[in-house]
Amino acid sequence: MAERLDGTAALITGASSGIGEATARTLALHGAAVALAARRKDRLDALVEEIEGTGARALAIEADVTVRAQAAGAVEETVAEFGRLDTLFNNAGVMLLGPAEDAPIEEWDRMVDLNVKGLLYAAHAALPHLLAAAEDGPRRVADLVNTSSVAGRRPRAGSAVYNLTKFGVGAFSESLRQEVTGRHVRVSLVEPGAVATELSSHLREEIRERALERFAGVERLEAEDIADAVAYIVTRPRRVAVNEMLVRPTAQEN
Repeated sequence: MAERLDGTAALITGASSGIGEATARTLALHGAAVALAARRKDRLDALVEEIEGTGARALAIEADVTVRAQAAGAVEETVAEFGRLDTLFNNAGVMLLGPAEDAPIEEWDRMVDLNVKGLLYAAHAALPHLLAAAEDGPRRVADLVNTSSVAGRRPRAGSAVYNLTKFGVGAFSESLRQEVTGRHVRVSLVEPGAVATELSSHLREEIRERALERFAGVERLEAEDIADAVAYIVTRPRRVAVNEMLVRPTAQEN
């Protein structure tokens, strides 16, 4: 049975669109105060206004988590505003597919910087607060949820560095889980399949066309479907840890 998140605070990175935006709404509906971190402040401000209109508390934080000081600053601003941090949804990421041969090295840098280093910076800054929340809070449990992907389980040609980053997220998550689970900080991995978000819009045109062809005829997931998965993970009773959740469209074969 789902538990309410009243009296808790959550920080969502990559909250200005897609899965992050949908998850911010969903966690707020479950009672959490939500801090929304991303680079596009205008979108965050609009989302905060919407969430506060429902009676929930929300905070917009303009931050680029690939900059360590800004990632740490987002955590500290959340704690300063809400007094605690019970949930970190490490969601900011980018998917830049294409053959490794002659690939723009800048794309590889972007993926490593955001999908790996940004996630690590936010996790490192949040961990002391999550451990404290698990010791002294309304639920006596805290959650660190990292966004991976089907690509974190299955390598594909044309996805080498994206696969690398998402496999790395999985390895980091499991190792960290073993360190902190005895102190009631749950580390979880949500692994979406094809989702109708802005993610594919960052692809080079010829790569984007190929990706769209791959999923022609497949009804892709909506961002809200993954938000529901995240909410399921973090609303379990203290005794229950959902360590991995793979969510694919019904018609997606791999």
